[in-house]
Amino acid sequence: MNRLEGALERKAEYLIPYIMCGDPDLEMTREIIRILAEEGVLAIELGVPFSDPVADGPVIQAAGERALKNRVTLNQVLELGKKVREDGIDVPLILFSYANPVFHFGMERLVHEAVAHGFDGIIVPDLPYEESVPLRRRGSEAGLSVISLVAPTSRERIKDIVSSAQGFVYCVSSLGTTGMRREFSEQTETFLDTVRMLSPVPTAIGFGISGREHVEHFLDHADAVVVGSALVQKIEKLLPYLADPAQRENALAQLRQFVRGLKSE
Repeated sequence: MNRLEGALERKAEYLIPYIMCGDPDLEMTREIIRILAEEGVLAIELGVPFSDPVADGPVIQAAGERALKNRVTLNQVLELGKKVREDGIDVPLILFSYANPVFHFGMERLVHEAVAHGFDGIIVPDLPYEESVPLRRRGSEAGLSVISLVAPTSRERIKDIVSSAQGFVYCVSSLGTTGMRREFSEQTETFLDTVRMLSPVPTAIGFGISGREHVEHFLDHADAVVVGSALVQKIEKLLPYLADPAQRENALAQLRQFVRGLKSE
């Protein structure tokens, strides 16, 4: 059982934040990870910047572009995981990367390196379920949970995808890209309840979650909630202050408060 599976079994936390590594830079990402861990989150998704992020909306795309300008690579994100573990941070880490960097790096090599550098899971959003068998097999052998994504679809399709799920099932709230939403389809709850009933592992909902009211509502239908665009946008708004040593501490305090505001008390 890796850290992620242990955290899911304990059910001590439920918030899974997503951040883009290298936005604004890798050292600041390391500091943000520390804050998230201190605020008590279930796990942290660490995004690898990619030039064609088909599943991401404009907020995360922009963060990825900033990270790419900093020449952040998959290898550097792996090294960041190692540094985080050296800092004594034990929160589960999930690598979020598109298929192109994964295959360019080498699937077997990536699984080995991810585990060696302190990662507990991986999400590849553009890797079709049918093509994920080799990655899931290698992940299972190495102790790296390969997180399956499932979008609203037929009951039969959901059953197929969750049957071999590892770690947790990532439920996509609606079709389309990531991004903050004010409203969700009336069918979202039914979809989540169906996945939860069929899944042998815990479930999480992502895509569009942006405030505490969403978190509180969806925790009645899923075990965890993923917040990405809202957090990445908050970081973007704080970029000028994070770059100023005189204002950095206050900016990080604002970010900490934002994370606290997402948690249901």
